[in-house]
Amino acid sequence: MAMPGNPLTDPNWANEVTDQITEIVGTVRDKTTDKAIVAVRAIVFGLLALFLSIALVGLLLIMLTRALQSLLNLMMGWDTAVYVSYFIVGGLLALVGVFAMSKRSSAS
Repeated sequence: MAMPGNPLTDPNWANEVTDQITEIVGTVRDKTTDKAIVAVRAIVFGLLALFLSIALVGLLLIMLTRALQSLLNLMMGWDTAVYVSYFIVGGLLALVGVFAMSKRSSAS
């Protein structure tokens, strides 16, 4: 990047200075604003995916419990089927928790 010449003797001085300013502003924008936009988009879409995943897991657990209740209702009364389904789903979630705790890394 060459420095512009003397404004009194160089007829292209204004164009050269304008081009340099535009280039500097573009470089600053590329190094700051564009990276910030990418980071903010990643945060927004990541949070959106997290919230949708939490809602989906909740809905799937509700559907599993209701399906299990309907299946157990074929063999026992409705009240008993509800309690048994809660114990089964709770037991499965407890097993998932025990498995997850066994895979965690130790802090010490």
